[in-house]
Amino acid sequence: MTTELDGLAERLRAFARARDWEQFHTPKNLAMALTGEVGELVAELQWLTPDESRHPDPDTLSRITAELGDVAIYLVRLADVLGVDLIAAAHAKLDIGERRYDPDTYRGTARKAPPLPDS
Repeated sequence: MTTELDGLAERLRAFARARDWEQFHTPKNLAMALTGEVGELVAELQWLTPDESRHPDPDTLSRITAELGDVAIYLVRLADVLGVDLIAAAHAKLDIGERRYDPDTYRGTARKAPPLPDS
């Protein structure tokens, strides 16, 4: 079964192929482009109050949405070029977070957990 993420990855592959841009889509270049887009997203949020960032006005939300789209595009493309299952990678990281951050110990705190011992 094809997921929407798989469909997006295929569309991005076709987009790059049609323009002969695959030659430029190295992991290094894609990671650098992703970093730039994350910077543009941060710039949209940088000077907002916490409340404004939670409830942006329509114009700001439109710009944030566009930047999130750019971030998603480069992240999905990077994972695709590297052959990484992005959903599986996210689940694996969440599994680690669930083991590291016991809810009873870490509820309501931003305290960093110690690294997990090697298994």
